[in-house]
Amino acid sequence: MEIGTGLFTCQRRSDDDRSMSEIYEEMLELGRAIDDADLASAWVSEHHFESDGYLSATMPALGALATVTETVEIGSCVALAPLYDPVRLAEDAATVDLLADGRLTLGLAIGSNPREFEAFGVSADERVDRLTDAMQVIRSSWSDGPIDYESKFHDVAPDVTVTPKPDREIPIMLGGGSKPAVRRAARIGDAWCAPSALSLEQVQTRVDDIREVREKEDIDGEFTIYVLQHGFVGDPADDKATVWERMKDGYLYLHRRYAEIFSGDPVSQLPAERRSKLKDRAIYGTPEQVTEELERYRVALGDDVHFILRTYHPGIGTDVMRACIERLGRDVAPRFQ
Repeated sequence: MEIGTGLFTCQRRSDDDRSMSEIYEEMLELGRAIDDADLASAWVSEHHFESDGYLSATMPALGALATVTETVEIGSCVALAPLYDPVRLAEDAATVDLLADGRLTLGLAIGSNPREFEAFGVSADERVDRLTDAMQVIRSSWSDGPIDYESKFHDVAPDVTVTPKPDREIPIMLGGGSKPAVRRAARIGDAWCAPSALSLEQVQTRVDDIREVREKEDIDGEFTIYVLQHGFVGDPADDKATVWERMKDGYLYLHRRYAEIFSGDPVSQLPAERRSKLKDRAIYGTPEQVTEELERYRVALGDDVHFILRTYHPGIGTDVMRACIERLGRDVAPRFQ
C-alpha cells in the first residue's frame, strides 16, 4: 500500500498574521518534506472566491511543487472540471507533467458548490456532461495530431493540434462517492478517489462495485484506488489526546469552512455532535496507532491501494506539520512496503 499526503489548501485563518506568499512558501516547504520523507504523493485541492484564500489555481501550484520535488507523485484532489476550458487544462497539465518528469495525476470531479458555478457562468445541471466532455477534449489534446473531436461545450476546432504533448499518458483520477460517480470512474477514468466522508465499509462497497463493473464490461488497463482520510502522526511518546490537540484546530477549521462553502451561510462553530463524529473519523495518534488503522484499510481493500492521509490542516504550524510528515515517512509508510 502506497501512502501520500496533503491536501494543500493554502487557507489563511483569521488568527494567522502571515502573508499569502508565506503560506504558499509553507506549501513548498512541506512539499520538499514529503519528497524527502520518501512518501508516495503530494496533493492540492481547489475552491474559488473564499475569504481565507482557499487555493484556486491547481496547475500553477502543482507546477511549483514539481520544481521543488524529485520523486513524489503530485496531483489535484480534485480540480473542478466543469469550470475549466479543457484545452487550456490539457496544456497546463501537460506542462506540469513535463516539469515533473512524468509524476502528475490529474484528479477531476464535477463540483458541488452552486456559487462557484454561478460565478463562472456555468450551469450546474450540465456538470456531469461537462466533465465527460472535458475528459474527451483533454485526452484528445494529448494524443498525436489534432484533437479530432467536436466539444459540446467549447468552441475549439477539431483540426487544432494542442501542444505541448506529454511524454506519456497522464492518468486521470475521478472523485465522488455516489454510485453514478463511482461507476463513471470505473468506466472512463484511470483511478478513483474515495472521499474522506466515507467509512471503510462504504469504501469497500464502492471498490467492489468498481472491480465488478470493470470485469463485467471487460475494461482493460491499470486502475488505481485512492483513499482519502484526515489524520496526524504524533510522536511515539505522545498519548492520543495530545496528538488530537495538535491537529484539531486546523482540522475543525477546515470542516467549519467546508460547511460554510457548501451551505453559503456563516458557521461560527460546528455542532458538538459533528465535532465528535469528525474526531472519531480521523486517523491520528502515535505511529503505531496510525499504522494499526491503516492496516485495517490494507486488509479490507488490498495491497494495491494508495492511501492519502490528509495531514495539512491550516494554521497549526509549519514545524508541526513537517514533523508529522517526517514521522509518516519514517515510522508508518515503510511498514506497508
